[in-house]
Amino acid sequence: MRRSLSLLLFAALPASVGAQARSAPAEEPFVVDYYYKVRWGFQEEFLRLYKKNHYPVLMKEKEQGRLLEVTAVEPRYHATEDGRWDYRVTIVYRSVAAAHEPEPLTEAELRQLFPDQDTFRREEQRRFEILAAHWDVPLRAVRLP
Repeated sequence: MRRSLSLLLFAALPASVGAQARSAPAEEPFVVDYYYKVRWGFQEEFLRLYKKNHYPVLMKEKEQGRLLEVTAVEPRYHATEDGRWDYRVTIVYRSVAAAHEPEPLTEAELRQLFPDQDTFRREEQRRFEILAAHWDVPLRAVRLP
């Protein structure tokens, strides 16, 4: 499951992002903003499921050293529908290579985190069902004078 999701996310990246990733030094942290736009009325359910099922995976990856930092924000006020997003999760990966590891957690590690795999899969399916949109934005620092 994680392998296909990682491959899908990597395949969806524009070619220019891949070129940036290849040209960045391997030891530099790699930052990605993940935006989630949730169907109206389902924001609380999405956040509850995210905290229950995805956040523990991220914390396990941080414990293993793949991730350096995970933060989340939500807009204080609403925006127009075309520019609306509900949650932005910023992940700082140890390196570009770490961000593109095909399978960060083993099946055994996932089973240890979530012994009831049927519930885990069902809730993860639900989390994606209530999304209106999701996009990833790899970031590059801009040096200012």
